[in-house]
Amino acid sequence: MTFVSILVGILIFSILVITHEFGHFIMARIFKIGVIEFSVGMGPRIWSHQGKRTRFSLKAIPFGGSCSMVGEDAAGGGEIGLADEEDEELREMIARAGDSFQTKSVFARICTIIGGPLFNILTALILAVIMVSMSGTNPAKVYNVAAGYGAETAGIQVGDEILSINGSGISVGREIQLYLYTHPLGDTVTVEYLRDGEKHSVTYDPTFEAYRLGISYTADTSGATLSDVASDSAAAIAGLVAGDIITSIDGTGITTGEDMQKYFAEHPLDGSEITVTYRRTGTEKSAVIMPTQVKDSTLGFAASYYSEEPTFGSVLTGCVKETVYAVKSVIYSLRMLFTGQAGLKDLSGPVGIVSVIGDTITTSAEVGISTVVINLLSLSVLLSVNLGIVNLFPFPALDGGRLVLLIIEGITRKKLPPKAEGILNMVGFVLLMILMVVIFFSDLMKLFS
Repeated sequence: MTFVSILVGILIFSILVITHEFGHFIMARIFKIGVIEFSVGMGPRIWSHQGKRTRFSLKAIPFGGSCSMVGEDAAGGGEIGLADEEDEELREMIARAGDSFQTKSVFARICTIIGGPLFNILTALILAVIMVSMSGTNPAKVYNVAAGYGAETAGIQVGDEILSINGSGISVGREIQLYLYTHPLGDTVTVEYLRDGEKHSVTYDPTFEAYRLGISYTADTSGATLSDVASDSAAAIAGLVAGDIITSIDGTGITTGEDMQKYFAEHPLDGSEITVTYRRTGTEKSAVIMPTQVKDSTLGFAASYYSEEPTFGSVLTGCVKETVYAVKSVIYSLRMLFTGQAGLKDLSGPVGIVSVIGDTITTSAEVGISTVVINLLSLSVLLSVNLGIVNLFPFPALDGGRLVLLIIEGITRKKLPPKAEGILNMVGFVLLMILMVVIFFSDLMKLFS
């Protein structure tokens, strides 16, 4: 990562968090709840301006932000620590005027709490509008059907638009890859698609037997770099590792990922040995690989990366679909976490997020500045949605935990004693900080590994 990419990463992360806090701030203003301080960053102040009713501050640590409301501390919210004397005077003055968070109706408090996650979703929609306008829409239209596989036998054709897979709706083409990553195919698959305005549904066997090398790469115009080499695979046994750049296969020169894809399309693996040459840290090497036969599953068609020129109407619908795709990505990821398919090592905090943003800039820069911007917008949409959804978790110290208490209060007409609510949120805050520390050190270890 470069210094510039780190700065961009910090800027994007901070903007998304500030947007969240700004949502709380706007709702507080709408419902006349006093806001003591709206801050950008964390830690000690390096600049502040005292407005008529709110102090606006810039703080030293460029992560996060806060919207400290009057009476919020009684519910365990706000920042931990002593307020300045002038802040305390302003807090008391506003509280006397009846603008305390705790004195407002349940509806007003729920709207104020929801304001943060809501603004994250609105931010995602705005960013998605810009992204779709630049990159085009991504309908799940089939652009290739593999000969001899189940999809061809079932009658799926180029031009069909995929609507769902095994009952799971598909909003954009890339969601097909997300579905396959989180839902391994079984012995049968049901695909619903649209052709000439009519819906069709087919069920077929996606399994097949084939020869594999155990490598992954991106079929684009950049170098044929191996992004992954499966452990104990034919390629791994032959000595290849992730990061190797393939330069030839059985004497045929390979310059790009597209070249390699084309080669394998014209020379399918049949169990015979192949000789590959590759470059590793500037040194040319060669290896003989014996492909292994495996039983696998595939949809038998490609519809993930189809793109159409944007129109005014398609941009409006496309931004909604992209946001829905981001929501599903977060939900699928959380489900993998809770079911054990993913672990703590797969979580990322601010350091990990900035690292991912930096890597995105570095890899996209090889293609062009427009690709960098589009990829950053796509990542920002996902991060903004993620921030909104995670904050709605029914966990003390998060917006979702406070929302649950407010809903209970609205149903029972009884407010949880402020002291009990404060203790509950304090315990939740401590647990949350412990988790953040663990994730922070996990991010550092991944960064320097």
